[in-house]
Amino acid sequence: MKKPRKEKKKPLAVKPAAPGPAAGEAVPPDDFQRRLAARREELKWLYCELYHNDTGAFDYFLTMLRRCWEARKEPLRAQDRVREEDPGWYRRRDLLGMMLYVNAFAGTLRGVEERLPYLQECGVNYLHLMPLLASPEGRSDGGYAVSDFRAVEPRLGTMADLEHLADACRAAGIRLCLDFVMNHTSEDHDWARRARAGEPGYRERYFFYDSWEIPRAFEKTVPQVFPTTAPGSFTQLEGGQIVMTSFYPYQWDLNYANPVVFNDMTENMLYLANRGMDVIRLDAIPYIWKQLGTDCRNLPQVHTLSRMLRIACEIVCPSVLLLGEVVMEPAKVAPYFGTTEKPECHMLYNVTTMATTWHTLATGDVSLLRRQMETLCALPKDFLFLNYLRCHDDIGWGLDYPWLKARFGTEEVAHKRYLNDYFTGKWPGSGARGELYNDDPRLGDARLCGTTASLCGMEAADYERDPFKLERAVACDLTLHAWMLSQSGIPVIYSGDEVGQLNDYAYHSDPAKREDSRYIHRGDFQWELAALRADESTRQGKLFQGLRRLERIRASEPCFDGQADVWVEESGSAHVLALCRRMEGRELVCLFNFSGQFVHASLNRDESYTELMYGGKRQGLRDVELWPNGFAWLLRDDEE
Repeated sequence: MKKPRKEKKKPLAVKPAAPGPAAGEAVPPDDFQRRLAARREELKWLYCELYHNDTGAFDYFLTMLRRCWEARKEPLRAQDRVREEDPGWYRRRDLLGMMLYVNAFAGTLRGVEERLPYLQECGVNYLHLMPLLASPEGRSDGGYAVSDFRAVEPRLGTMADLEHLADACRAAGIRLCLDFVMNHTSEDHDWARRARAGEPGYRERYFFYDSWEIPRAFEKTVPQVFPTTAPGSFTQLEGGQIVMTSFYPYQWDLNYANPVVFNDMTENMLYLANRGMDVIRLDAIPYIWKQLGTDCRNLPQVHTLSRMLRIACEIVCPSVLLLGEVVMEPAKVAPYFGTTEKPECHMLYNVTTMATTWHTLATGDVSLLRRQMETLCALPKDFLFLNYLRCHDDIGWGLDYPWLKARFGTEEVAHKRYLNDYFTGKWPGSGARGELYNDDPRLGDARLCGTTASLCGMEAADYERDPFKLERAVACDLTLHAWMLSQSGIPVIYSGDEVGQLNDYAYHSDPAKREDSRYIHRGDFQWELAALRADESTRQGKLFQGLRRLERIRASEPCFDGQADVWVEESGSAHVLALCRRMEGRELVCLFNFSGQFVHASLNRDESYTELMYGGKRQGLRDVELWPNGFAWLLRDDEE
């Protein structure tokens, strides 16, 4: 048999090399060098000031930053360059967020990717995935006890799945947010295991003590985070060693006075950024610096650390944003934005307004909420808040009690008890249904749990089969969402709220969850409810379609722009909040009735206004009737 003749191989075409610098010319700096050069002086000053001129640790830090930049894939580098040219990309009024648990929403990360069309139908273009990194089962605090910052919880998928989802989100125009737990690691983390074994260099990453002398001194000034479920701030291990555990005994606080901790944790954060995250949520950042004789909250060193994290991102991945989790009153929240010259976090949570909103719903009086909004309206427009009604966590009643006492004679403990009774349905006439978390009867300092729909009365109305109550509850839910969307910043919906998901009591029969009532609003997403979203004869359809209309109006109306002038006015009713927004000759008057009665509002306006949500025009705003727990978005266009 004749052998086939071998073909001669053609020589490979060689692509001409790009012209390089001529002899004697300087090589142009790459993006990393350019960004570092602009920030190196400040970064070195901050680092060496905090870490006592440890130049060896600083040099390692810079080497690590370079390594992380080199590991960043080209699509992310291209995104960095685009967003550097458009630094306000995340301030646009068409951003709409949603937060969800991967397992509850779709089972796995691949499942979430398959459900992206649903999220797009919801109008979501900012997606916050709740903690999903490796955590020990039964000792995870909902995923906030991380045992490996570079591994996904196996039941949810792999790190490759997360990166694949991030790529899909980027293609769909959805920005992805992920939690980064800064304050502590799980006791199962490799560092903690080595520290427990006495390996040199690892005990120093935590706060280890051989006696209770120093821990007792700390506890004289440090408030307990969970006084009923996890009392104290230290835990004694089996061998007698004592370790700082501010949150739960299985969460060991990291010692950021050790530069090795800061260096390695920053690298972990950048590793997640390089998987395609657009936003990194800095969990519990106010707690990360510990100092004897203080409350170990909001210390100056925390702001040095957060500023250095911001600089690290600006050098390695400038398209990535930092979201600070600062669950405190406005006076303590605002400093985490930093200054115009030296910014820290890009965004913060508007937690006080969230809590005050529910207080206002329970009391029907808008005085405190109006005062809260006056404070927010006075802040610089560059301060960007995430606004929300509910989240994965509880509602804590951190209200302005000195002002309430001076204005109404309100006693803090009695008022907290009233709010908790109201929202758990114990108060006569209340349709709200929720449960308490960390209930301390002595202090009356319990926190509240429940879905938005159940807290608005939908669960009770559904149980009683009362269509009249159900209509009122749906109206209340939509009004609260309209109120959230009226505020400046990024609105974020909790998954399930778009279809009125009710409390899930199944956690009571789960031994791993039954002691944590926050699982009442962390139940599995009910896709059978979502299937009704187009049918406006159902409560699911009324909510979903109503929310989508509100969101579209917000995205298209210039008055909702972050640069709009915003202020509150006297409404003529103690039950009605009047929020006004003005932009480019257009004025939007937003009226919200927080009572369960028909009320009349009156503002000093005689011009013609258009009602954006329900249609129709009216002449003047001197007598506006609002439905029980209803609202109105009234627009005046000077050009018209």
